[in-house]
Amino acid sequence: MARVCQVSGKKGLKARHVRHRHSGPWKFRAPRKNRVQHPNLQTVTIQTPHGKVRLTVCTTVMKSQAFIDVVAGNKPLPKAWLVKPSY
Repeated sequence: MARVCQVSGKKGLKARHVRHRHSGPWKFRAPRKNRVQHPNLQTVTIQTPHGKVRLTVCTTVMKSQAFIDVVAGNKPLPKAWLVKPSY
């Protein structure tokens, strides 16, 4: 499964993990490793007139007013949200 939000397109950020020591002789420098900070993705099922739709959405989008209006049925589901992300 792709770790990408289907609504906003948010995906992981690259970061560095640095251990305790940040300075000193080269022999005693802290190791640095690359890592990825993934967004908080949740699977949401939305009821539409044509049936149920399952979306992978980050929690920040779930709090937005536009998403709440679609879930409540006040606005129709945009077709762009139905496109699954691909790499």
